[in-house]
Amino acid sequence: QVQLVESGGGLVQAGDSLRLSCAASGRTFSSYHMGWFRQAPGKEREFVAAINWSGRVTMYANSVKGRFTISRDNAKSTVYLQMNTLQPEDTAVYYCAARSGAISELLQNYPYWGQGTQVTVSS
Repeated sequence: QVQLVESGGGLVQAGDSLRLSCAASGRTFSSYHMGWFRQAPGKEREFVAAINWSGRVTMYANSVKGRFTISRDNAKSTVYLQMNTLQPEDTAVYYCAARSGAISELLQNYPYWGQGTQVTVSS
């Protein structure tokens, strides 16, 4: 199993940037593909970005493509989400998740989840 802890959320203004981190512990981090998801109030949890075990393959939701960048440092057992040009519609709780098998954008494919970190973007 793997345990995940997100950090880096906060309150920012539209146009600002934030970098989220997700630190993993437990089984070998490099054996997992990682994903970032978010859930806004009253909405379902949705896919944001994913990265394969090596970092060579990434996937993004259309809504964040070109603004957000997912990356990982296997030596530090950490995955990052760099968020630029944030907009009020990016306000949500952001979760990281881990899975083995294949990189995926489907949240039901991820068995391991962190507790989430709040990102609030004011206009």
